[in-house]
Amino acid sequence: MPSLSDQPLIHHLQQFEFKTLPEVPDSHAWPVVNDHPHGDDAVPVIDLACPDAARLIGQACEEWGAFQITGHGVPVDLLDRLEAQTRRLFSLPTGQKLKAARSPGGVTGYGVANISAFFSKLFWSEGFTIVGSPHDEARKLWPDDSAEFCGAIEEYTSWMKPLGCRLMLLMVASLGVSAGDIDWPVPSKETTHEAALPVIQLNSYPACPDPDRAMGLAEHTDSSLFTILYQGNVRGLQLLHGNHPTGRARWVTVPPVAGALVVNVGDLSHILSNGRFQSVTHRAIVNRTQTRISVAYFYGPPAHFKISPIEKLMGPQQGPAYRAVTWPEYLTLKRRLYNQALASIRLPTEGEESRTNTSEMITAAYTRRHEEAKV
Repeated sequence: MPSLSDQPLIHHLQQFEFKTLPEVPDSHAWPVVNDHPHGDDAVPVIDLACPDAARLIGQACEEWGAFQITGHGVPVDLLDRLEAQTRRLFSLPTGQKLKAARSPGGVTGYGVANISAFFSKLFWSEGFTIVGSPHDEARKLWPDDSAEFCGAIEEYTSWMKPLGCRLMLLMVASLGVSAGDIDWPVPSKETTHEAALPVIQLNSYPACPDPDRAMGLAEHTDSSLFTILYQGNVRGLQLLHGNHPTGRARWVTVPPVAGALVVNVGDLSHILSNGRFQSVTHRAIVNRTQTRISVAYFYGPPAHFKISPIEKLMGPQQGPAYRAVTWPEYLTLKRRLYNQALASIRLPTEGEESRTNTSEMITAAYTRRHEEAKV
């Protein structure tokens, strides 16, 4: 199985312009798109100015693994500029976008979603990844005209950093503990602790002639503590929600709310909360008439800090559910194991047999399943 750092599929993306296709080619035609029923459950919308915000966020993290936020303070005109610059990037000719193509084994630049390596069919989407400063990659696209793009990205990042800290503190508070009870310091305006480099993912999901046969981005969970997502005004983000009287998980579309941002709980928060917070499975679908864009900001700890279950959440009958792991270490597991990465670091509970070589066993089983599916 290829790793997520391998990028052989980038060449398939560049054989055509999405907008020129009258039909979905076989390379992008998925045999099953609606693998679960659809639901109309209401994804929580939380005003951060609400005095009860911490409790509401905690409830949403446990029941949904996601929520939308208003009252976050990010200027609407900045969100408009961010969307305009993202659309400007993806409207460039393919040849120009390829000047910033992600290198084999690289992280930044233009290319397909990393999880493409786990599927035999390709996604109806394209992406652009920025880690830290946007200037180097932007100059490859616009040697003399990158100022507006970089300005929008940098201003948005300057808002995301404190917003991420604010959300992290509210999430921790909802568990009945304080920031001092976790093993790494949450950066804030009052501290000078090292913060992780900002990671921003720009996505484009072009209009599709047959959306029932195409997939914008397959189901997955995020490796971060959480992801803050701007999704514009076009529907397409879906969450897999399991809390339903029928007992069946259902795909629930997150409706765009003017000025709101979506927060998706990631795997590291699931670990930190000892399993209380749900790491939400989500995907992106496409539509026939509109190109959808999204901008994801991944919030995580500094690279050298180990994330482990908060000690105060444990008791005599409940030990840690997961072993400690750094963000880079977990990303490596995710590249190998996709959505089985969490299971690979789960600790056996009392009475269970010791799970020796868990990663290797899961890797083998997961490889067999996907290779059989590709036949």
